[in-house]
Formats: sequence, C-alpha cells, structure tokens
Amino acid sequence: MLTIEQIKELIPHRYPFLLVDRVLEVTETTAKGYKNVTANEEFFNGHFPGAPIMPGVLQLEAMAQLGCILIMNAKKEELKDSIIVFTGINNAKFKRMVVPGDRLDLEIELGSVRRNFATFKGTATVDGQLACSMEASAAIVPKG
Repeated sequence: MLTIEQIKELIPHRYPFLLVDRVLEVTETTAKGYKNVTANEEFFNGHFPGAPIMPGVLQLEAMAQLGCILIMNAKKEELKDSIIVFTGINNAKFKRMVVPGDRLDLEIELGSVRRNFATFKGTATVDGQLACSMEASAAIVPKG
C-alpha cells in the first residue's frame, strides 16, 4: 500500500491535478488504487454547475497516473531523473457517470516496457460498475 505522501515521491503531480489518493496494491505488472471524488473538486465548478460530473478525460488521467506510479515504483532509482508522459490513448470507453461522493477504483495492467516506451490497460469502476476503460501508451522522458 502507498499513502499520498509516498505517491508524491513517485510522480510530480500535485493538487489540484493529483488524481490518485491511495495505492492499495502494486506488483511488477499491476496496480490498484483509488480516487475519492469529492464535491470540492475544482473541475465541478464548471463541469457542470448544478449537475456535477467528473470529466472523462480526468478519469483517464487518474488511470494514467496509477500507471506512472506502477512503473516508477518498480524502477525508482533508475528513473529518478525522469517523468512519464502520455503518448496515446486507444479504445477509451465511458460507461457510467462519476459524481461527488463516488470512490473511483482504478486498476492498471502493464503491457510492455521497452527502452523509454510503455503500454498499459486500465479500468475505473464505482461500486463495482465499470465507469471507463482504456488502453494507453506513455514515454519515459528526462525531467526538464
């Protein structure tokens, strides 16, 4: 299990863009974590007033951040001067709205890591119901 402070040691994201609150399990190839979706999230001010819905792109970003945590946790010393950035999203599907009060449960499965390129698959659920899924790719690049 990784706490929010341990997560912040692995990835550079900070409020209001840090979208993983806790990592429950991390192995060499998988990770499980969650984002508590609260009414205080900045994005709810504009998406949508009176009918708050977590933007789908932020659900994808939460899964991507968990993917970064998975890779960085496994190769912490080797990648200490690197960051991981999205290079592609495929087959993103949205099945359920995510609203304040939900816990967005995240799961990532690493596909491959070759040199500075990684692929992974992710799902996000609320109360066991699929909210969204995706396949993604990312590049490992030097900081700065």
